Amino acid sequence: MLARMSAYRPRVIDAELDELFGPLPAIAIEGAKGVGKTATAERRVATIVRLDDPPQQELARADVQLPLRGDPPVLLDEWQRVPPLWDAVRRAVDDRDPPGPFLLTGSAVPPSGGSDPERHSGAGRIDALRMRPMTLIERLDLAPTVSLRDLLGGARTELTGSSSLTLTEYTEEILSSGFPGIRALPGRARRVRLDGYITRIIDRDFPNELGEKVRQPDLLRRWMRAYAAATATTTTMDKIRDAATAGQSTPAKTTALAYRTALERLFIVDPLDGWLPTNNHLKRLTQAPKHHLVDPALAAHLLGMTADKLLTGDGGPLALPRDGTLLGSLFESLAALSVRVFAQAADATVRHLRTQEGRQEIDMIVEDASGGVLALEVKLSATVEDRDVRHLSWLRAQLGEQVRDAAIITTGPQAYRRSDGIAVIPLALLGP
Repeated sequence: MLARMSAYRPRVIDAELDELFGPLPAIAIEGAKGVGKTATAERRVATIVRLDDPPQQELARADVQLPLRGDPPVLLDEWQRVPPLWDAVRRAVDDRDPPGPFLLTGSAVPPSGGSDPERHSGAGRIDALRMRPMTLIERLDLAPTVSLRDLLGGARTELTGSSSLTLTEYTEEILSSGFPGIRALPGRARRVRLDGYITRIIDRDFPNELGEKVRQPDLLRRWMRAYAAATATTTTMDKIRDAATAGQSTPAKTTALAYRTALERLFIVDPLDGWLPTNNHLKRLTQAPKHHLVDPALAAHLLGMTADKLLTGDGGPLALPRDGTLLGSLFESLAALSVRVFAQAADATVRHLRTQEGRQEIDMIVEDASGGVLALEVKLSATVEDRDVRHLSWLRAQLGEQVRDAAIITTGPQAYRRSDGIAVIPLALLGP
């Protein structure tokens, strides 16, 4: 078993694994390359099988049972390089031979295939946990004073805590990335690494992880750039496709759809679906997703943005419809990243709300298994005015006690409750 590295920074998912690994015989930790899956998983196992290592991959292809028979627990790192391993683990869980437990880490979802319709579902045998880039509190080792789980529980307690983070520091965190191996680098090296990360997606991950070759790499990069410009909006895919043209060839609709599907399978595109509740009278809600890349730093880099450009209100090279500034959209994406990590730890889901006419929009709806709702808006500001909470107030009037709490996430210095009961929470103070 590998010795624990002193530089390891604890992650929110650690507490989930502490609770679940063992009672659940096999867990797949899924997420984009570089989010820290291997570093987190290897601390819990006795045997590590690295399937991105050619000799170990060759042995696994020759005998799919061989990697499973190491001293338990067993980690199958980058299992998608040998897709039959998934079914081998499912059978091992059913037969308890070998007994496991197993951790699987994967940075891509291989296509289903063969005669087994459950292939790669693992239902009832392999449980999945999504791992995203580091949240703000994980990056800076902050001590949050407001718990998302408590907000969703409806306690509506008095909020306390103060943050010294400035708008400039939030901007730097957006650009610094939540990928552990990227954010630790100084400025220029970080930009080079981000560019290399994007290039690797196009040149290597498509063929190596998905078995698909990109016929026009420049076209895919332009499409990714256009998607980045649509961060935190519900811009249509047609508008994104048109924005990718830049006076050059336009990707066909089928090509653009294939790009999006492939990038979702690589966990690079991370859209936030529209909320469609089934147990209330809300009508005319849109299903259109909000667009997010897995890390807002990727979006900023694709658009060539620097801290100075963002702070001076530069909208970026591609003009797509959005409310507010590009910096505001990227801050919302950073907040969404953090909220999704905390919500998963609370066994809750995150979506957004938008009526078809666009009259009411709420950035995030966190919903627990009982249907209780935490409504969250995001504002790139240190202050909150009455007009900023009008959609939250509308939702409380519509759903009553189903709305356990409502809050505005800000860049401000203090956590508190307004006289109308709506919470105001600096992002740096929000935790699981």
